[in-house]
Amino acid sequence: MAEDADRARKSIGARRNPDSADAILDAAEAVLVEAGYSGFSIEAVARRARAGKPTIYRWWPSKAALLFDVYQRLKRVENPDTGNLEDDLVGFLKNLFSHWHETSSGSVFRSLIAEAQSDATVAAVLVEYTKGRHAHTGQMIERAKARGEVAADVDATLVADLVASFAWTHLLTNRLDEDEATLRNAVRYVVQGIAPPEHAAIRRRSKRRRIVG
Repeated sequence: MAEDADRARKSIGARRNPDSADAILDAAEAVLVEAGYSGFSIEAVARRARAGKPTIYRWWPSKAALLFDVYQRLKRVENPDTGNLEDDLVGFLKNLFSHWHETSSGSVFRSLIAEAQSDATVAAVLVEYTKGRHAHTGQMIERAKARGEVAADVDATLVADLVASFAWTHLLTNRLDEDEATLRNAVRYVVQGIAPPEHAAIRRRSKRRRIVG
């Protein structure tokens, strides 16, 4: 019966039929919310979506791949462009924390991170996903470079990784209700560093003396 229902949705082969794909993604989100990652399976999604397992596996080779698509469909986090890097990063973290907290996407991503610790396939998918996301977040750093706020030799992706590390720690420890002051302090430490101003000045003078000498 499930296969008949699947065919009725006018399957178009390896290319995803939008109606079928949406039904499967809706079902996957619902199963995850109700049963958690441990109770999530392709079989449960197929039953809920009234779709055939072969169709799901043709479009998503693993449950991790399906869940990453669920997560990306849910994720609606903008990268602000305020003309100031600190404000951009604070705004980004506020948007991200709010989205994780107010939708099921936080639960989805937390489950994927946990599963990646014991499943090499999930870990590989997570690595590729984070590379793309960090490059996307790094665009804020690149814009700041163009404005002269950031040194030209700064690795934008590495800075994005530091910001993401702060965000992931708060997701995994269920601390998504941080106030703006805390977020701003964290961003300021990344952007400005943690050395006292006089120490930074001494280091600059010492560096100039070495260059001249």
